[in-house]
Amino acid sequence: MFEASHLQKKIIHIDMDCFYAAVEMRDNPELRNVPIAVGGNGPRSVLCTCNYKAREFGVRSAMPNSRAKALCPELVIVNGRMAVYQQVSQQIRAIFLRYTDLIEPLSLDEAYLDVTDSLMCFGSATLIAEQIRRDIYHELNLTASAGIAPNKFLAKIASDENKPNGQCVVTPDDVSAFVAELPLKKIPGIGPKTSEKLKASGFESCADVRASSVAKLHSIVGKFASSLYQRSFGIDHRALETKRERKSLAIETTMAEDMDSIEQCQLVLLNLFNKLKLRLEKHHDREINKQTVKIKFADFQQTTVDIQSSACLEEVFIRLLEKAMTRANNRKVRLIGLSLGFVEHKADEKQSQLTLF
Repeated sequence: MFEASHLQKKIIHIDMDCFYAAVEMRDNPELRNVPIAVGGNGPRSVLCTCNYKAREFGVRSAMPNSRAKALCPELVIVNGRMAVYQQVSQQIRAIFLRYTDLIEPLSLDEAYLDVTDSLMCFGSATLIAEQIRRDIYHELNLTASAGIAPNKFLAKIASDENKPNGQCVVTPDDVSAFVAELPLKKIPGIGPKTSEKLKASGFESCADVRASSVAKLHSIVGKFASSLYQRSFGIDHRALETKRERKSLAIETTMAEDMDSIEQCQLVLLNLFNKLKLRLEKHHDREINKQTVKIKFADFQQTTVDIQSSACLEEVFIRLLEKAMTRANNRKVRLIGLSLGFVEHKADEKQSQLTLF
């Protein structure tokens, strides 16, 4: 059996409550008491997020607009204002920095904070989380939820326990009991399909995993087995990644109407390629190592084709598109995406480069 380390960390996971929608409600009082969602308003668009009033009708993020409107006819869909969300995110980060400089942003609206050595609020992670949430509310008129625990895995799970505008503390002594009854579908990395596979094999909670073995789990979830087994005991030794390198650059579009002609798809690809090249200019110092084309068909099944490449080449994307289209099987195309993979530099390699130059 695993044993937790005696050198306990104090990790806080802050997660803003329906962030994009909350900013829109804050800035437009008329939206505060109605179901709203943020996203494109076209017939083929999907939602980025929605407020809690919309969620009462079953509306969820990544849901097609048509489906959301069918569930909630009174839903107000607001076009996103990414520049505003980025600005607010920077203001939130400035609040974090008052308490610690060990911050790992996960997105614009959530982050991990390591407050193990912080002397703020008498060194109490619980009080620090409360104060951060209070600062965000009083200064930005937004609410956040928090999870406080000895590691990242538990903190992220805990932040979802008392949403919205709440927090949950998992002390070292509470870890075993907290994790034992945790449904496996709540563990990051376990999606609906994996959850169903586990359930079919008799695994529904972390207690079920504890009673099994890595070998048996490997036959179900492959290389994720070891990590899953450790998570079932509440173990996560990952440190915060305070300086994260971008691993890829991607762009995609959902067509207004499904396409069945490769010539039509090529025109869409060329438009995406030009936009991708513009975005790449901001990352001119990065080495490219892969090009990928993604296609989503009308039945929502998708396929990807990639190739090792050291540059962003139009003709390579076209060849990849042609290969992907051979898998269409008479299905029309609803989405096309392009992406570039970047060479990852290890910490010691970066240090070596700094020393040399």
